[in-house]
Amino acid sequence: MHRRASLVLLNTLSLSRLPLAAAFIAVSDLRMRAFLVVLAAATDFLDGWIARHRGLATRLGALIDPVADRAFMVTAFIVCLLDGLIDPVELTLLLLRDLGTAIGFIVARLRPDMRAVELKARMLGKVVTALQLAVLLCVLLYPPLVRPLVALVALLSLASVVDYSRAVWRQRQRRGLPPSRPDPPRVPQGPTGAPMGSVRE
Repeated sequence: MHRRASLVLLNTLSLSRLPLAAAFIAVSDLRMRAFLVVLAAATDFLDGWIARHRGLATRLGALIDPVADRAFMVTAFIVCLLDGLIDPVELTLLLLRDLGTAIGFIVARLRPDMRAVELKARMLGKVVTALQLAVLLCVLLYPPLVRPLVALVALLSLASVVDYSRAVWRQRQRRGLPPSRPDPPRVPQGPTGAPMGSVRE
């Protein structure tokens, strides 16, 4: 029962980023928005830390956490775009990794030979997420740093997509079945079923 309650707490922490995303839309004060970004980052760190140190990592949690992260991040960046704080090119570069991993996830789920592959977060992806949060804070509080950080996020996003694709491919190869043995050559048969050219006793 204690484990179940802890898992509910972890999933609640992850899902709390959804109302934080709604709050980001509702408020207009830049400092308040920056506070919401810090709060979202804190919940992300806290649920991950608890899951690792208490052995509470689950497949459901591994799905809820990144979905909640992406929901908050994408919402916040789109709000910043609509408010004129970033431009469409910057938005595209900032979400490059998310677009790549979303496409990869869909492909992995559509292909029968890849459905058993477990999609895990990668360290490089976590670095990109941390930098995205830093960009958000700079957009809200210190715009001069936005462009250099966007360029860095774009470069690391490309590296992250490549790293993620290689990890999925390696896992698929480890889980793959051994190659099937070729069928033996067929011998032509006569009308009675005996091989052509064979001697019947």
